[in-house]
Amino acid sequence: MIKKEMIAMLLAGGQGSRLGVLTAKVAKPAVAFGGKYRIIDFPLSNCINSGIDTVGVLTQYQPLKLNTHIGIGIPWDLDRNIGGVTVLPPYEKSRNSEWYTGTANAIYQNINYIDTYNPEYVLILSGDHIYKMDYEVMLEYHKANNADLTIAAMPVPMEEAHRFGILVTDDQHRITEFQEKPANPSSNLASMGIYIFSWPVLRHALLTLAEQPNCDFGKHVIPYCFQNGKNLFAYEFNGYWKDVGTLTSYWEANMELIDLVPVFNLYEKHWKIYTKSDILPPQFISMESTIERSIIGEGTSVYGDVYNSVIGSGVTIGKGAVIRNSIIMQDVIIGEGTVIDKAIIADGTQIGANVKIGVGEMAPSKLDPKVYNADLVTIGEKSYVPDGVSIGKNTAISGITEADDYPGGLLEGGEYIVKAGGIL
Repeated sequence: MIKKEMIAMLLAGGQGSRLGVLTAKVAKPAVAFGGKYRIIDFPLSNCINSGIDTVGVLTQYQPLKLNTHIGIGIPWDLDRNIGGVTVLPPYEKSRNSEWYTGTANAIYQNINYIDTYNPEYVLILSGDHIYKMDYEVMLEYHKANNADLTIAAMPVPMEEAHRFGILVTDDQHRITEFQEKPANPSSNLASMGIYIFSWPVLRHALLTLAEQPNCDFGKHVIPYCFQNGKNLFAYEFNGYWKDVGTLTSYWEANMELIDLVPVFNLYEKHWKIYTKSDILPPQFISMESTIERSIIGEGTSVYGDVYNSVIGSGVTIGKGAVIRNSIIMQDVIIGEGTVIDKAIIADGTQIGANVKIGVGEMAPSKLDPKVYNADLVTIGEKSYVPDGVSIGKNTAISGITEADDYPGGLLEGGEYIVKAGGIL
């Protein structure tokens, strides 16, 4: 029988609704990041850099781009005969067919997959955080404490603590209290959603809670383990970790990559970030162009000016175009004379000539104030913006738009255009 000391289960099925039109057609872990990567590359790279060679990736929402990206795991050296990477979508069973209804339910539905490897420990990961972590060090800590469950945690500002699972610990880092998104948190030590379980303990908890609707780690499994006297420990992490679940945090995390001394370094030789790379020609920068403090992807042609921006691969920036403080994802075409300030433009979008993006004053969003609440312009995948229009701040666009969609040639701040379809 195959036996692995520890395998990883990577939860990558979430929609990421707080990213608005960016995730209308793609799962959050498959959203582009840093010019050439996708968000899921970071936990996958952490696995292979930590010596974990068996990873189950649980997909659900809009999985096509994610599945294509992962393939058989070659970029992460996870194309193994025994182990490697396995994509685990929900599947039809003999008695019934059901979606994954919660983070723990997703693991419960894949108990047979885990049992195949008969592991001593199971590492549970989220597919939507940007960070570097050596899971092997966390496993040694788990074993040294004879723990049943170890939760990676880090201090957060007290005013943000209510957004997280909060841990209260004693002098030995043993967890004495667990609060899931409390209104009045007792500490600022926040769960990072990274767990190492001893497999028999997790297996028993999952089977016991099998009938629990929307079974979730934070709401159900961790409290169950805590109430049943299990050894729970906090593993404090002090490195860079960012939940890029909102448009503002996603934009900030990309902008941090181009700081003069980046907080998060993509260029470390001993901890590489691996990704699926297409065979692309080199970038081309014209003689008339100016580029300052930016990342420019492979296969990108720049005929205009780029300042303080992250530009993906296969992008074309027209003559006289100016881009500032923006994230332009892969295969975007930007017309001549277009000026863009503080925008996020998703894969495969086409922006016409002489367009002005990010003009005027910010106004509250009429689409969804919880999602759109910053002076950003967000344009979804494979959208089209016609020549000569102006787009205000805190706006959202998705689909193929026409001049008639812009009254007087302007989409005012806080407004939105969401249409069906996209560029083929």
